[in-house]
Amino acid sequence: MADDEARRENSMTANHRLFSLEVDNFRSLRQVTLPLGPVNVLVGPNGAGKTNVLEVFRFLADIVHTDIVPALDQRGGFERLVFHGGAKPAGHIRIGIKGSWSSEPGEPGDEYSLRITGTPFTREELFQSSAEQHRLRTITVLGSSVTAQAADLTTADKIRIQPSTSGLSTLPRLSDERFGPITAEVAGLLASFRVFDVDVNEAARPTPAPLKAGDGIANNASNLSAFLLLLSANEPDAWQRLEADAVEVLPQLKAIKFHHVRLANQPTVLAMLQERGLREPTPLRDASFGTIRLLGLLTMLHDPRPPTLTCVEEIDYGLHPQAVELLVERIREAGEMTQFIIATHSPALANQLKPEELIVCERGDDGSSLIPAISRSKVETIVHAGEGLPLGELWFSGALGGDL
Repeated sequence: MADDEARRENSMTANHRLFSLEVDNFRSLRQVTLPLGPVNVLVGPNGAGKTNVLEVFRFLADIVHTDIVPALDQRGGFERLVFHGGAKPAGHIRIGIKGSWSSEPGEPGDEYSLRITGTPFTREELFQSSAEQHRLRTITVLGSSVTAQAADLTTADKIRIQPSTSGLSTLPRLSDERFGPITAEVAGLLASFRVFDVDVNEAARPTPAPLKAGDGIANNASNLSAFLLLLSANEPDAWQRLEADAVEVLPQLKAIKFHHVRLANQPTVLAMLQERGLREPTPLRDASFGTIRLLGLLTMLHDPRPPTLTCVEEIDYGLHPQAVELLVERIREAGEMTQFIIATHSPALANQLKPEELIVCERGDDGSSLIPAISRSKVETIVHAGEGLPLGELWFSGALGGDL
């Protein structure tokens, strides 16, 4: 639960947003600039790079939690992570995000960028804040030198850190007002990112309970039953909406109940599904794959305190089209509090989207990902010419590229 607690403590307000992601040479992401809105749905064939976009955010969060070298080692090192296509080897990886996390809500001007080279290992970082309260607006990290530059460019302060560590993981821990606040805001933003992927086997098991107020659904939904119990006890509005949604898309379901039991001398809880026509409720562990996965996704979408950004891969996997339609509605509603980046192969899900929510992904001849493969304005033009055909059908027909 430590990661979930950190995510809660560090999550930003609903109006703090990311406006763009820039990536060079991260796996297949050779040169990608991706504008980000409240809801961003990546569509395209296997191997187009959709998962790599989500992995960028997981990598940044891991740097905050463990530092840059462990985050690289976890992925096989720089040589494993860097782009392998093209005529000659890529010499660096670069990741940049722009948005609003220190300034007035919704106002752009904040920036973080990281550049890594492999042989020899170096890292360069830039922190930029647009907040009026920060006398020092820009912090650069290069080698062992950290420089904080005032907004009026008249003063600059310097400290030294280990050249193998990241300013993202090190500087927020400083009490020094010259370096701590700006970097802490970025680290808090990145640490709050959630890559959500329901592990059905884990989600179906009894889980320790009760959770503490403010705890979140685990990134793999392994505490699903305990979090549902927490919602039912502490968040009646969210609980009622969640249970109503579950009943709507699971026609046999009447209600969700709970069974308390001690396992290994520890109190645990297991969700029970009260179904029509059955005398006894069905334990969650005996429910179908699709039912468990759907409950996990609905729970994530009804989380009353979500992180700043939520990434979900193959959100439609194992779900009935009727459930997909409801999920898109709830994603848009939840998008008022958290941004979404979602990967899918489903024309049924794409049918429910607006043009500005769809991001077509393709793979180039040199092995690089083309994301977006076509501009938003071109998508809107094709949709207008499609005489009312939904986006999923246009995509499936090949009119939008990104073949299935």
